[in-house]
Amino acid sequence: MDKISTIVLGVSLIIIMLGMGLSLTLSDFKRIFIYPKAVFVGLTNQILILPLVGFLLASIFSLKPEIAIGIMILAACPGGATSNLICHLAKGDIALSVTLTALSSFITIITIPFIVNFSLEHFLDKGQVIELDIVKTVVQILAITVIPVSLGMVIRRYKENFAAKMEKPVRIASGVVMAVVILGITIQEKDSLITGFKEAGLVSICLNLFTMLIGYFSARLFRVTTKRSISIAIESGIQNGTLAITIAVVLLNNSSFAIAPAVYSLLMFFTGAALVYLGMRNDKKTV
Repeated sequence: MDKISTIVLGVSLIIIMLGMGLSLTLSDFKRIFIYPKAVFVGLTNQILILPLVGFLLASIFSLKPEIAIGIMILAACPGGATSNLICHLAKGDIALSVTLTALSSFITIITIPFIVNFSLEHFLDKGQVIELDIVKTVVQILAITVIPVSLGMVIRRYKENFAAKMEKPVRIASGVVMAVVILGITIQEKDSLITGFKEAGLVSICLNLFTMLIGYFSARLFRVTTKRSISIAIESGIQNGTLAITIAVVLLNNSSFAIAPAVYSLLMFFTGAALVYLGMRNDKKTV
């Protein structure tokens, strides 16, 4: 990607994260004390199980190093605003979904650099290894995720009416921006992406389905309610693809690493739509 495209991608992610912040309040973080079991199960799936499943799949499938690393970058990322929207439409527990998204977004600031560095060292040849500067990476992720989210929360706190009016337009704009980002990657990397679908399509859909199934059934195993289990499943399988693409392109300066996250981001909308359908059908049965 050229410098302008890289800047546009970074700004796009900032807009998306600002929109997320406009929908958050401090009470969202207090929910960890209201239903700690559901939050614990959800975060365990997001922070630990998701990267482990990603690593296992990337190791089992015969993938190019760039695709394997892309899968790991994606698996290291938290859920995004899309997961909250899908959770709402699928009749899950939206408060839990927002809480998990917010908490994982803060926690993964620390975990992303270590997971990505491990992946680079493991999947690349010794002569090709790229090493992320941990401190610099944490600062960069703070700048493009946590600071915009925090700014959105401050606006929500002191200008609640303004935030309420802006929340929907910004969410729509975030969705449009995300679609444009993915479309831009698709157009710019169209030749690689056609091959990428062949190389990353199956492993992406496996990662998506396995993590959602593990998320749902692990929650049920711990006797978490059905609605909250749906939220945990969605948060486990619907990742922040835009952040993954940004890490690949902006932080690692390698658009090849963005192919798997781009493929995943497209495929997860289909599985997300299936979840919405099942959730709405189940909701009608319980009425």
